[in-house]
Amino acid sequence: CKAQHSTSLPPPMPVPSSSNETYCTFTLAPDATAGGLPSQEEISKDLESNDDKVKCFALKAAIMAMLSGESMPKILMQVIRFCINTNDHKLKKLMMLYWEVVPKYEEPTSAELLADPGGKIKRKLLPEMILVCNALRNDLIHPNEYVRGSMLRFLCKVKDEEILGPLIPSIKQCLEHRHPYVRKNAALAIFHVHKLHGDNLLPDAPEVMEAFLLAETDVGARRNAFLMLFNQAEDLAIQYLASNIESVMGFGDGFSLLVLELTRRVCRKDANQKSRFVRVLFAMLTSESSAVSYEAAWTMISLSSSPTAIRAAANTYASLLNNPQSDNNVKMIVLERLDTLKKKHPKIVQEILMDILRALATPNIDVCKKVLTVVMDIVSSRNVQEVVTVLKREVNKTAADNNDATSSKEKGVAYRSILIQAIHSCATKFPDVAESVVHALMDFLGGGPETGSIQVILFVRAIVEQYPSLRESLLNKLTMNLEDITSSGVMCVSLWILGEYCNDSMLLKEAFEEITNQLGEAPYLLVTESADNVAKEESAPKKEVVTKNVVLSDGTYATQTAYSEHASAAPITVNKASSLRKMIVGGDVFLGSVVANCLTKLCLKAENASEAKKMTIKTVLTMCGIVKMAELTPTAHRSSVADCKDRISVQCRALMDPKARKVLKDTIINKSSESFAEFLKSLNQESASKEDKEDTSTNVQADDMIHFRQLRANAAQGGDIDLDDGTDLQRATGGGDSSVSELKHVYQLSGFADPVYAEALVTVHDYDIVLEMLVINRTPNTLSNLTVELATMGDMKIVERPQSCTIGPLDQTNIRASIKVSSTETGHIFGTIVYEDGNTKGYINLNDIHMDIMDYIRPAFCTDDVFRSMWAEFEWENKVAISTTIEDLTVFLDHIVAATNMRCLTEQDRSHVNNFLAANLYARSVFGEDALVNVSVEKKSDGKLGGYIRIRSKTQGIALSLGDRITNVQRALPEKKSF
Repeated sequence: CKAQHSTSLPPPMPVPSSSNETYCTFTLAPDATAGGLPSQEEISKDLESNDDKVKCFALKAAIMAMLSGESMPKILMQVIRFCINTNDHKLKKLMMLYWEVVPKYEEPTSAELLADPGGKIKRKLLPEMILVCNALRNDLIHPNEYVRGSMLRFLCKVKDEEILGPLIPSIKQCLEHRHPYVRKNAALAIFHVHKLHGDNLLPDAPEVMEAFLLAETDVGARRNAFLMLFNQAEDLAIQYLASNIESVMGFGDGFSLLVLELTRRVCRKDANQKSRFVRVLFAMLTSESSAVSYEAAWTMISLSSSPTAIRAAANTYASLLNNPQSDNNVKMIVLERLDTLKKKHPKIVQEILMDILRALATPNIDVCKKVLTVVMDIVSSRNVQEVVTVLKREVNKTAADNNDATSSKEKGVAYRSILIQAIHSCATKFPDVAESVVHALMDFLGGGPETGSIQVILFVRAIVEQYPSLRESLLNKLTMNLEDITSSGVMCVSLWILGEYCNDSMLLKEAFEEITNQLGEAPYLLVTESADNVAKEESAPKKEVVTKNVVLSDGTYATQTAYSEHASAAPITVNKASSLRKMIVGGDVFLGSVVANCLTKLCLKAENASEAKKMTIKTVLTMCGIVKMAELTPTAHRSSVADCKDRISVQCRALMDPKARKVLKDTIINKSSESFAEFLKSLNQESASKEDKEDTSTNVQADDMIHFRQLRANAAQGGDIDLDDGTDLQRATGGGDSSVSELKHVYQLSGFADPVYAEALVTVHDYDIVLEMLVINRTPNTLSNLTVELATMGDMKIVERPQSCTIGPLDQTNIRASIKVSSTETGHIFGTIVYEDGNTKGYINLNDIHMDIMDYIRPAFCTDDVFRSMWAEFEWENKVAISTTIEDLTVFLDHIVAATNMRCLTEQDRSHVNNFLAANLYARSVFGEDALVNVSVEKKSDGKLGGYIRIRSKTQGIALSLGDRITNVQRALPEKKSF
């Protein structure tokens, strides 16, 4: 993000061609308009008052009326008579605003307009402006420095040569004032006058500024003077910089930023000049200002590709990233720069990899995600151990944060999930670290899904498959940690791993004993409260009456009767049962099926062992108890119960029928692991193909034109130098022209038969919408005061309104407007063109511009767990019925994905033909809003597709807008245009 100069002048505006065409640089609070604006006579009377507050109110009302289009010619003389000599600062400030909007020239007569229809009429200054110029001069020589400085700043907005001319000596005199506030504003005023009127008013401005710069000691005044030389006399700026290169760092941040901009401009014009600026660039890399050091690093990279320069810039980025004063936005910008830098200089970025990882201490999860994205691509065998150590430490921190009630939990489970994914990536690329990593992570298998245990067990499953040498130790560790697992999903995966990969006889025996011990004996049923009470009463011990004689404290005898009970064993409560038994008894039918499948595999693998028969009997009894549990569980779905019965029936036959065992043994034992191996292989191939696509260069036609900057004249390059070297390189190596894509965002605003034709190019930059409107005068007359008045609907706000202009006969002009967007809700831009053709006023209503939600939607990725948690959390849902002429399921899904600019999270097997399809789509808007889409579609008997598309989001706007988009595009594939 390029730093903005706080006192930079606005771009030069064209001089108004009529008195009604004004360029306004301010807005006023509408307190003076409460109850309606007063009339011209009332304002004139109030200006004659002796009370400055009444004058301020009247002058503000006059300004508001003139901004609304009222001329009010009588007010000018009243202001000159009664307000011009005031000492009230507020009234003086309002007068400056009034001088800015008041008409300063006489209106051209009809004869003058007919004599010069082109609109280039030499205007005459109003006689009253002589008095105004005298008042402005008096303020320029006022003894109060605030009045002087405010007037100098006001003169930076004045563009009339006749008004500025008499004030030049006074402006020069202010350069020698004792107060720096006056001197720095005087330097800006000279810059403004010289930029607009050049040698006509200030031919010696560069020499004056050079002398002023040599004697100036104030930081702000020196910066403004150098700004003038930088833009108007570049050679003098370079000369001054060369003579003061040792002292540049003490001239302030604003001056340093100007030096960097001058460096880029000069070096792009003449590469041989780089050596003159090397010292100052390296000095600014270590500046205490973050803005200066960032700009210096960016300048260094854009001007040089030497390893020394790149290394220095990378170190600067790393220090900015870990600066405690940098906020999250700064860190994201720096990480983007590092991400770009690593593509061209990965070895240099590897040197600061550990410094980049220090940014994981940031509490913002987006910064942590970006850090891991940058780091994981440059991990090598040299630094993988250090990287894994840091990642394991961060995982342990998340566990400590969960246990500490006072710690911040902003990152939460999502952070642990991305850490586990990063560790998984390191273990996949570098097998040497897999053993140490996976053993450390297996300590996090306990806890629910919110602790990230499901990511850990999935990681363990992949490591067990990919690295056979680690299986024995991992299986032993998993068997030991089985009792700590409390999540049903984690338990299912753990049992699948034990059933698939326990091949050694000792491992088989240990795994089988651990699972059966955790399960306990059948039946696996909940005991009702009444039955429990009856059992307690029956099992309660009988009381016995015991009578004996005792001696009291006073020596007398007495008879004591007491009841005695025999001690009985405490019953085993439900709380003391293992977590696996609790889940089975609680009615988890699917987990029961997994347990039966795991025990069946272990028995089939141990059929030659001495205890195979005992294992088989125990397994069959366990499966019978699971089936009984499934039948009696009231909350179980009937299809789940039927599936459980069928699976367990097949497994019982495989265990007890020798013929069935011979047929089913290979399928039960080997096919599941083979399918999982193929799945991992497909994932690796998919990731490799994505990397190949990213590295593939753009194909271009052999006869496409290549532009070389070095062969263009300096005049053709313009004043603003393009600093992006990669742009020209991309064009030379095959980057296409963006004009074709821009045509999709051109909107016709008026008709071809209208007097004024207008069209707009709409460009969306995240939160900003830029309208570049082409306006063509189709009449043989000059149209004056032509204004495009825009308005918006939705969460849009116009921040830069189009300026008025005058267009000659059959001429054209470009008008620009900026709009700020705050959400993805549907928005409309509409307006009217207002112009004056002679004495008549014309209006043209413009066509609406509908802002498409696709301009804000970006494809994104999230895990299935995160998707499910957001689906359950989001409250806004939009359900769209599928109505389309497309008959192929995958084609329809691809069409929806392309039309909504979303990412499909569900892998689709396109080799098999099915009659139904379900997929999850995910995207994020530029405002950070999540969009979730579930597509459920089936192919009916008549060949048509049916089903529903459900959209969920946190806000109503994105759900409705995305639903409207899907409704409009789902009916058929877009027609291919032939050229």
